[in-house]
Amino acid sequence: MPRSLATIVCLILCLLSVPVSADRNYCEFLGQSIQGKKHGFMAGNLSYYVGGFHASWKPVEDETIGLTHPIHHDLRSRGVGLLESGLKGTEHTGTGNDYNGWEFYKDTRVLYGSVVIDGKLFRNPAPTRMIWRPDKMICEYEIGGVLIKEEKFIGANDAAASIITSSEPITLRFEGHSFFVRHSVSSTSEIRYETKENTILISEGGTVRSRPDPGEPERIGPIVYEGMTTALSSSKNFSKSVQLKRGEKGESRYLFEIPCDSKGTTISWAMNDDPGKALRAAREIIAKDRLMLAEKTAEMNRLLKEEIPQFRCSDPKFEEIYYYLWSIYLMYYIEVGKGWEMENHTQTAVNNFLGIHRYDACFQIKVGAWTRDKPRFAFGNVLTWKHLVENGRYRETPNGAIMLSDNKGINWHSGAYGGELAEHVLGAWQIYEHSGDLDFLRKCYEGYFRKVFWKRLGGFAMNGFEVAETLEKMAALLGHKEDVSHWEKLVRRDPERIRMTFDQRWEANGHKDYFMGPKNGMFMTNAFWSMRSKYFPREYAQKMINAWALNREDGFYGEFFPLAMAKRSMSKFTSPPDLSFGYTPDTAYFTLDGMFRQGFAKTASELTLNHLANYNYHEQWGLPVAPEAYRRDLTLFGDQYSNFNAGKILLFLEGLAGISYSLPDQTLSVRESMPSAWDWMEFEIPILKKTGRTKIRIERQNKNGGLNKRIIVENCPLKVKLELWPEEKKVVSSDSDLSEIKASRPHSIAFESSGISSKSSLSVFLK
Repeated sequence: MPRSLATIVCLILCLLSVPVSADRNYCEFLGQSIQGKKHGFMAGNLSYYVGGFHASWKPVEDETIGLTHPIHHDLRSRGVGLLESGLKGTEHTGTGNDYNGWEFYKDTRVLYGSVVIDGKLFRNPAPTRMIWRPDKMICEYEIGGVLIKEEKFIGANDAAASIITSSEPITLRFEGHSFFVRHSVSSTSEIRYETKENTILISEGGTVRSRPDPGEPERIGPIVYEGMTTALSSSKNFSKSVQLKRGEKGESRYLFEIPCDSKGTTISWAMNDDPGKALRAAREIIAKDRLMLAEKTAEMNRLLKEEIPQFRCSDPKFEEIYYYLWSIYLMYYIEVGKGWEMENHTQTAVNNFLGIHRYDACFQIKVGAWTRDKPRFAFGNVLTWKHLVENGRYRETPNGAIMLSDNKGINWHSGAYGGELAEHVLGAWQIYEHSGDLDFLRKCYEGYFRKVFWKRLGGFAMNGFEVAETLEKMAALLGHKEDVSHWEKLVRRDPERIRMTFDQRWEANGHKDYFMGPKNGMFMTNAFWSMRSKYFPREYAQKMINAWALNREDGFYGEFFPLAMAKRSMSKFTSPPDLSFGYTPDTAYFTLDGMFRQGFAKTASELTLNHLANYNYHEQWGLPVAPEAYRRDLTLFGDQYSNFNAGKILLFLEGLAGISYSLPDQTLSVRESMPSAWDWMEFEIPILKKTGRTKIRIERQNKNGGLNKRIIVENCPLKVKLELWPEEKKVVSSDSDLSEIKASRPHSIAFESSGISSKSSLSVFLK
């Protein structure tokens, strides 16, 4: 049906409290009881919301009635200030880079609510229960025998609202002030109450201590919200109670009271550069509160149902993890449309790392390749970085290597350079394979990849050979025949040289069964990341896995897998970062991905389940989590809704299921590594919009003293290749409508189709 009609149907179902799909209402399914465990988090496009404050998982401030920490974040600044860089040349960081105040939201005070019951004031009560969902937060309070409920959400117009109901008539008191945080120096804000619109308008202004350049001292400059307008409104008139005054530090302070009962009261917040737009957004979400909340729920359900691959398995815990990670990934998408922020892209975290990061994008780009709407959810994760190259903002070393900063915004970059862009090339190629879009590929190659790597291709985790091959393929496809020979010469790829490159690094510095071992003895998982290269010798991979991955005494197997640093090195390296980042999501993805690619199905699948169940599921709370890290002592560290975990999504799709496809080559491949602990798993992949989803199911069943195992593919618009892992058992018999071919893994069995068919399958009997 047309998209507009589908949206209407989805909205009606939501209003009737009927699941959007026949099988699952995703927002309800993902609901988590988080009071005392996590802070609140909501996302719009340019607006975000943090409820309360947890300092690296330690509760410091509870959420309360109202809208405590809504923030406007269009990436105009990295922190609290808007100073221009003082550096010269290509390393000038622009305007808005700031090493101060990345978590400025914790100091804001917007609409802090208190409750008055029978003349008694209950100041900023904590919820007795707080539910997080991708579409909203639900806070419940029990105060003096009165039950109060809030539904907080961010609407499609980027305004935030809280719909509040009370079992008995009460009075709500709200207080707050204009932008003034710990780095603030002065406030020039102005405040007024618009009687006709029943809205407080604050013209934000002031100065802060800011540090735009690495290694340079602080300077004083304008605040991040300089010239913006904050609008605060309510569905109940508060003209008789509103109080406006200047605070001790010059900030604009406000207080008002409104009645609340079982019929409900709604309050709102909005920010915009245009005062009129801020006012209209704050009033619109008041007038359409229930409708806009229903639309938000419908849209989040649509994204989780239609835009991403569907997953089911015999252990529901892992379904929760899968969709929770996807919900975070999707919630972080931002569309700014200004300066160096012209394309949609995902981001990394809610507090100190808003914006996409060069390193994190290595896997976030690949996740986007699996979405249905590639122009909206995939292309920008790659192309947003092109602006730095086109505007001459990069570091070029004497040997010709070009490096970009690790983060950027509308007109700033972080000034922290690195070389992971080589991995972006492989992610861009995967997006091309999943879309067949030559225009996208052309934008990636011309004026970007071609310039960055023309003089030197350094590579990332030994991927240089594959990157050179990919650049060569891009050049040939796009008609740049003269470039093909250049890439051939830049990175020699004769078999002898490739093998020598890996042999030279094997057992380096005398470290047995270890790749690229450092002189200082700091063994990190990046040794395993090189296994992601198709050229990595499999015999080396097997030795390293046995000696280091599965080693609980000296290796990387800690309380769960993998430790970021091997146990052999932990007593020597004990800096605060070493202790804080004991287990990290990025290192787990790169390590496990390499094991899958090398074909170690049993080890990779078991270690993946071990990691997901321990890292991304909190057994005591009974809910999925996405921490930035775990300390060595297993306490949670860093951000609480971290898209640093996005690579785990790929472990489901590309690891456990082993799915890959190419529209230009017209092929789909399934190289399954289903965990032996599961009875079945299935995926529905949005390959082509016009043909619907392709269903892939792997299942096993004990029967007749052996094991029946099969792969079934339905509604696939491509030729099919199926590779089954016999689980270290003997293949007694096989049955397939496909033709048998040589498998890519030892002891596996593989078949492929000669053409497209509506259904393909491979069944084996194992003993």
